[in-house]
Amino acid sequence: MPRAVSISARSAFQAQQTDEVAVLLAIITHETLDEPVRLSSDPTARITTDPLVYGTRHQGIVYPFVLMSAILPDDQDKSPPKTTLVFENINADMAKVLRSVTSPATVELRVVLASTPDVIEARFTRLQAVRGSYDANQVSLDISREPFTSEPMPAGRMTPDRFPGLF
Repeated sequence: MPRAVSISARSAFQAQQTDEVAVLLAIITHETLDEPVRLSSDPTARITTDPLVYGTRHQGIVYPFVLMSAILPDDQDKSPPKTTLVFENINADMAKVLRSVTSPATVELRVVLASTPDVIEARFTRLQAVRGSYDANQVSLDISREPFTSEPMPAGRMTPDRFPGLF
């Protein structure tokens, strides 16, 4: 099914020059976190002055700005969608958190425009952080989804007690 994208977003994505800025919002959840980590790739608005924090307000929730880059999930034929989030200019706490995680985190990516941050232009759900790496300058999260080919087929046996209408 084709994804519905607003006319202004489509124009901005295809324009040679535009004032529109595409913003990637990342929502990372894990069983060890009290609440999801929400991050924005754009300093859309000043959130506070002391301390100075920029970020994006999306549907009433603040997504703090971090230097982040990403390749959006691809649609390859025989492999699940995958992407890599790279967080630049890190501090020691980020690597410490990455080392302490032993099970995959769940990730949702949303693409919005800076001028209309409440309108979701694209959404990628049910992604998992499958691998994390770090060095002195950046933290990288490899994100993927379980392939559809690992789904059992058929899901159940066609027996009279499960499907009485067939018999």
